[in-house]
Formats: sequence, C-alpha cells, structure tokens
Amino acid sequence: MNILIVEDESRIAKRIERMTRDILGNTIQSLKHINTLHEAMEFVEKDSLDLVLLDLNLNGENGFDMLKSAVSQSFHTIVISAYRDQAITAFEYGVLDFVPKPFNQDRLEQALNRTITKEKTELSRIKFLAVKKRQKIQLIPLEDLIYIKGAGAYAELFLTDGSKELHDKSLEKLEQLLSPVFERIHKSYLVKMSEVKEIIVKSGSKYMAELNNGEIIPIGRTKYKEIKAKWV
Repeated sequence: MNILIVEDESRIAKRIERMTRDILGNTIQSLKHINTLHEAMEFVEKDSLDLVLLDLNLNGENGFDMLKSAVSQSFHTIVISAYRDQAITAFEYGVLDFVPKPFNQDRLEQALNRTITKEKTELSRIKFLAVKKRQKIQLIPLEDLIYIKGAGAYAELFLTDGSKELHDKSLEKLEQLLSPVFERIHKSYLVKMSEVKEIIVKSGSKYMAELNNGEIIPIGRTKYKEIKAKWV
C-alpha cells in the first residue's frame, strides 16, 4: 500500500506515521509525508497512491482545495482534522472516514481497517462524486446519478441528462462510499434502485433490469433473488 500523509505539524505527522506503520505493518510499500498544500497536490497528480491521510488546515491554507481533487482520484482519502464542524462536508465529498483530533491509535486503526476490510463509510452522508474534467474538478450530485458501470480500474457514471463521466475510482471503491440506495446488481454494475422500472427474466436464466429511462442492464444470477426482494 502506498500512503501519503499531508500534515503541517511535524510532531503529529510523525505520530500518524508511527501509528500507521504499527497498524498496517508490512502491507505498506511506501509512506511519505508532505507538509504543504501545493506540494501535496502536485504529488498526488504524479504518483500512484492507495491512501491519503489529509489534514484540512495546512499552514493556514484550506485543505478542502486538495480534498476536492483527492476524492476524484483512484485512492481513498481519510481526513484527520481538529475541525469537527467540517466532518459532514468531508463525508458529503466522499471521504472514507473523518478522524477528529485529538485521536488515539484505536480510532486511527478503525479508519485504516476500512481500507482493508472494505467496510462502508458513513453511508447516508455522501452527496457528490468528484470527477476530473478538462483539468478541473466537477462535483456531480448523487441525485443526478442513475447507475455506475465498472471499466477496469475506472468507473463510468451514467447521469439523468443522458451524459456519461469517467471516475478514477474503481467500482469496488465507489461501492464502499455510496449509500444503500445504490445496489451492486452485477459484478460490473451499481444502480440506484429507485431507477429500476422492471426486472425482466429471460430464457437461459438471464436477468435484466429495465430502468426508468428505458435502458436495460444485466443482473447477475447470484444477485437476482436479493435484488428482486429489495425491488419489491
């Protein structure tokens, strides 16, 4: 696992690094500390990462500028901050967890374990998915999202206006962040259940979901009974 700590207080950064090494052990491939917002934003654009541990106040600069960029990337983001009032906004943007300062090793371990166990985050709070578009970050409201299709290491977002956006996170990572209104109906599809108009059974044990916009997407055989029960 390649990890970046973005923290302007060296004492706290060293404590986070020590705890992270204690918790994750030999699963860590690299662990780097950066203490300025500008350098951190440059680093995440150039280097392959699995996790960023981010403070929201970096030498007086607002870490939300980086947060919007970070959540659009392929890696997960955990915020470690004394600004508890910003937790809701951070979750709305799509962070995996928010660890308030002061913190102990148990609380940090709870957050870091989510990167391993795939435990879902604060499910009801996320409101946006951030995507990189024309070298800018666009926040897409979840209310505009119909379904998501896995595309290898990336995911395609299908929106109510008929457009499609590419997200750098995999389908698995987005599933971890999204609320229960989205269901994994197939190995390659996450769909907002309220958008399912009808479930179709075809010969040869093939199952399909017809959406309100007329599109038809597959339902996995092993998922059919579970999805049928939730849809009814």
